[in-house]
Amino acid sequence: MKHIEPVAYIHTDLPGKFGVPRQSGLVAGLQGRIVFCPPYRDPEALRGLEDFSHLWLIWGFSANRPNGPARTRAVDSESADDKSPDYTWQPTVRPPRMGGNKAFGVFATRSPFRPNGLGLSSVAIERIELKTAQGPVIHVLGADLADGTPIYDIKPYLAYTDSHPQARGGFTDSTPRRLLQVSDPDNCLRLLPTEKRPQALQLIAQDPRPSYQRDADRVYGLPFAGHDIKFRVNDSEAVIVAVERLD
Repeated sequence: MKHIEPVAYIHTDLPGKFGVPRQSGLVAGLQGRIVFCPPYRDPEALRGLEDFSHLWLIWGFSANRPNGPARTRAVDSESADDKSPDYTWQPTVRPPRMGGNKAFGVFATRSPFRPNGLGLSSVAIERIELKTAQGPVIHVLGADLADGTPIYDIKPYLAYTDSHPQARGGFTDSTPRRLLQVSDPDNCLRLLPTEKRPQALQLIAQDPRPSYQRDADRVYGLPFAGHDIKFRVNDSEAVIVAVERLD
């Protein structure tokens, strides 16, 4: 089999893993720019793409460490690479959707800790620029990717075959997604560009905390759009306490 290499990299307002939505489309307004690697900067490769509304991105979990805990226990799918320098693939993982307390087979989840470390995301096409200093650039919305994530392939989303409204969602059907109520009593978000503020609120509402962290006094920092958004969470409410510019 041919060794695969990135065809492009995506650039987003999220420089690290913390705060990245757990699925694509959850924060629909999140912007991303797909910039192709030099060998693939041929506008002809995008011919016809302007007629599609959505894309599939096949990408790599580049922030994962190459090795990890022995495969004798289920790994917390949010935090394994932060807790061990020796991560390897696990047959079971503990999805955050289940509070990190129940194990499922890795192939029954979308855990980032997989045998080949590949991700799949559906994103909306905002616009396509064919001629820039970096070659063709695809502007997308709703990506669940950190800045600098490698893209290995791009394919058009086909509604007639890719959409299955009656599909069963396994354990996710019985665990409704809970959003946090987010408040900004001191108007800290005024330091963000106006168009970025709704996205910041939605990112925090997704509750980016690892499932094992539930300390009401802890201040979390969400790097986003060149700023560090600091907030606390008490039960189902998140309160923004500060916004600091990142150097």
